[in-house]
Amino acid sequence: MATLVKSHHTPSLRSMMEDFRNKDRFFDKLFVDGELLPAVNIRETKNYYKLDVAVPGFKKDNFNITTEDGMLTISAETSKEEKEEKENYTRQEFSCSSFTRSFKLPDNVEEDHISANYQNGLLQLELKKSGKNTSSKKQIKID
Repeated sequence: MATLVKSHHTPSLRSMMEDFRNKDRFFDKLFVDGELLPAVNIRETKNYYKLDVAVPGFKKDNFNITTEDGMLTISAETSKEEKEEKENYTRQEFSCSSFTRSFKLPDNVEEDHISANYQNGLLQLELKKSGKNTSSKKQIKID
């Protein structure tokens, strides 16, 4: 069986599924080097790998999804500024959020046939399987 593997501290898909079943271990791994990472569910069907990434608070245009040399990289960045001025004070707040998740693609993924959709805080990717590896660099458009 082919596996999708995270590139930073790379556990296998099987290891990730075991961590998902053990809730204590699963949620501990959402922090890498002090950074909060979005949760990712990976499912395998006969013809596809399907990734669901929980990323509320982002907009479709905040994402950058690419493949290169057999790696799938999902990143996003957003920032927000609020300013309130009253007679005796000014309140100004800034917030920003970003993340990057990378996965080693199995040899049987067609990099030219990866689709993405973002709706209601859930980024969904569908990676089509094939019998061969077509490793190259590609930008993934989000529908």
